[in-house]
Amino acid sequence: MTMLYDERIDGVLPAVDREGLRDALTQAMPDLQVLHREEDLTPYECDGLSAYRTLPLLVVLPERTDQVQTVLRLCHQRNVPVVARGAGTGLSGGALPLAKGVLLVMARLNRILEVNPQGRFARVQPGVRNLAISQAAAPHGLYYAPDPSSQIACSIGGNVAENAGGVHCLKYGLTVHNVLKVEILTIEGEHLTLGSEALDSPGFDLLALFTGSEGMLGVVTEVTVRLLPKPQVARVLLASFECVEDAGRAVAHIIAAGIIPGGLEMMDNLAIRAAEDFIHAGYPVDAAAMLLCELDGVEADVQDDCERVAAVLAQAGAREVRLARDEAERVRFWAGRKNAFPAVGRLSPDYYCMDGTIPRRQLAHVLKRIEEMACEHGLRVANVFHAGDGNMHPLILFDANLPGELEQAETLGGRILELCVAVGGSITGEHGVGREKINQMCAQFNSDELRLFHAVKAAFDPRGLLNPGKNIPTLHRCAEFGALHVHHGQLPFPQLERF
Repeated sequence: MTMLYDERIDGVLPAVDREGLRDALTQAMPDLQVLHREEDLTPYECDGLSAYRTLPLLVVLPERTDQVQTVLRLCHQRNVPVVARGAGTGLSGGALPLAKGVLLVMARLNRILEVNPQGRFARVQPGVRNLAISQAAAPHGLYYAPDPSSQIACSIGGNVAENAGGVHCLKYGLTVHNVLKVEILTIEGEHLTLGSEALDSPGFDLLALFTGSEGMLGVVTEVTVRLLPKPQVARVLLASFECVEDAGRAVAHIIAAGIIPGGLEMMDNLAIRAAEDFIHAGYPVDAAAMLLCELDGVEADVQDDCERVAAVLAQAGAREVRLARDEAERVRFWAGRKNAFPAVGRLSPDYYCMDGTIPRRQLAHVLKRIEEMACEHGLRVANVFHAGDGNMHPLILFDANLPGELEQAETLGGRILELCVAVGGSITGEHGVGREKINQMCAQFNSDELRLFHAVKAAFDPRGLLNPGKNIPTLHRCAEFGALHVHHGQLPFPQLERF
């Protein structure tokens, strides 16, 4: 796949007086750490999508909000782009730096400012780890619901930027459903408060607009999150299937039965074997696919739901349905799923983690098409899904040391995302667009919609200095993308006919 957005974005940016900017930063804030040597910049050349790497102009590591504000003001005055970064665990290239831009690393703003059990909320700085919020709230019988697989490391600021989800988002929602308020700074250094600690606030819902904006509208300096009571009981059912299509249909049958599990996850055989070898969770390694279904709430309801789900799974063709014997086994079941990504990394020198969302009813069809397309490209794919909400994570295995394999993986990944759009889904469920999916935005949206996105961006950042070249393609780039498809013998997307 030809990348339409790469380091060429720097080619349209004016030259930057690197030493002059560095001197201005250190003079304005002598206690601000500014990295400038190549060996110090190299660890920041990519995020979790390591296929794309760029050394930033400078890396700044603020420890206070006033330092962030000063950095933004100085960069705005000098027309220097800024890319905000949290823990660097993102998988879409959203925190990829620019050679002519400053990388603003927010990891040192990592204090939990308040845990309020009466109001059931917590105020935290953007560098706080996702899991640390639940750990701080645990003594009060509360927790923070969104739980990405990277929750041990990922930061809440990055979760807001990407609208992160997790294995329990089916019942408890994504980040956008669990954030009450954010404090942000614009590129000019202006402070804004979006949302409130109340359930609603007047005016436009800018909090929802900002969540998932991938660092293009402002920089998060504080987040107020909703805390939930820990469920009294949680039980997990593990169901194995002889074919992937049966497992896909079982997901739709569970939801159709009116049951909303706390989590409903799916793995195919390749992912099952990798996770079992790594975690020893007790997975059925000879199954074509398996489902993990967690039901939580009060004891009587959970017991009744477990019986109903077991019956639905058996009717859908499950060859075995197991209820976790105790809490320890429940934790092991989930540990296997949450470690599926690193486990699959043991199977191949490299893998490309995709992130698309489809209607649940299309799950069986899409799985079959992914297998067919993988064969066409001579690659293996391990499938891991947030099956309940249709969020797919196909892991494309390849070896970057072999000529052409990275390009094959990119092409296959693009085709999978375009398939998601074709069946009525989306090119992302929680990883964001970043640099990775910029081409497929042209398949998802038409020219009028893209113009509206650019107008929203301009309202917050008129000069386009915050995270340029990410998330929203230009109309010209989408026209190029359509031309590429015609060149390769494929029909251009109908939305591109108006360009």
